[in-house]
Amino acid sequence: MQEVEGFLNGTMDYSKLKGDTGPLVYPAGFVYTFSALYYITDHGVKIKIAQYIFAGLYISLLMLVFRIYARTKKVPPYVLIIMCCTSYRVHSIFTLRLFNDPIAMFLLFASLNAFLDDRWYLGSVLYSLAVSIKMNVLLFAPALLTAYLCNLGLLKTIIHLFIAGSIQLMLGLPFIINNPLAYIKGSFDLGRVFEFKWTVNWRFLPEHVFIHPYFHVSLLVLHILTLIYCAPKWITYMKSYAKLKAVEKSLQPQLKKKEKVDMSVMSQLFILPMFAANFIGIAFSRSLHYQFYVWYYHTLPYVAWCTNYKTVVKLTILGIIELCWNTYPSTVFSSVSLHICHLMLFYGVIKDKSGHEKEK
Repeated sequence: MQEVEGFLNGTMDYSKLKGDTGPLVYPAGFVYTFSALYYITDHGVKIKIAQYIFAGLYISLLMLVFRIYARTKKVPPYVLIIMCCTSYRVHSIFTLRLFNDPIAMFLLFASLNAFLDDRWYLGSVLYSLAVSIKMNVLLFAPALLTAYLCNLGLLKTIIHLFIAGSIQLMLGLPFIINNPLAYIKGSFDLGRVFEFKWTVNWRFLPEHVFIHPYFHVSLLVLHILTLIYCAPKWITYMKSYAKLKAVEKSLQPQLKKKEKVDMSVMSQLFILPMFAANFIGIAFSRSLHYQFYVWYYHTLPYVAWCTNYKTVVKLTILGIIELCWNTYPSTVFSSVSLHICHLMLFYGVIKDKSGHEKEK
């Protein structure tokens, strides 16, 4: 509320927008969204109204997530019950802390639903709006770019990238005109140094290593190399998705209204690269803070069920991850445990031979 109050008072220089928690570090979509909340909650005084709004947002996000899980048929339904009932941390992020992360993820899941419905333009708009709330949504971008190229071709991919870029430009235009460097640095600052006291994933490192630029560069290099390693498989999945989508369209006129073809495998081919790209980005993140849990919490069951582990192992991994995120402050043990779980999930996904062949 303090950060957007400066904007509402007429300040368009991003470097001058700040609050007690520090400078404004989110794109323009955040400013407009929380400016609306500023008025709805009587200048941020009526917090309970905001809590009701975020509770509604939480239910809406669950509906979008459940729709994806229902289409893919990858995860048993009982896991969805566990997912929406167990996480104290996620409930806190939504209805107590009122962060912008839930808003960004709501728009992200809305965009994924649009893509699955073959509404690519709507999906691109929603995805760009999600990025305008918080830039963590860019972690999905490598897989989305693959989806564009494999399903739409180069020309349409350029068009969709232009649409997404234009939305960012239009939303940020008032600030860009005033001080473009301040806006770019403030809203998309990739070099920002996180505070060691808040880290969930790197507590076992000495602080001087945690803040060292070489450590950040090393993580970025590993992130890129991992994406390159996964890219050929994702391309195969997306090409298969495009072929199955064409088959589905060709079959529709021949089918009776009450008959439906089970195309859950087709949806799996699209969703797995998306969730995996985001998961990889989080695994190599320079620092994870507690509100970042919603970046991947609702995708973790899907990632777990893309492995060939036994059900008890999958649930154990998810349970340990939950415990790690609910340990405050984080400890050496919780941070190491989180990385072990991430590594197990990643290894399980890339080594699941039978699952990959089935999807192909």
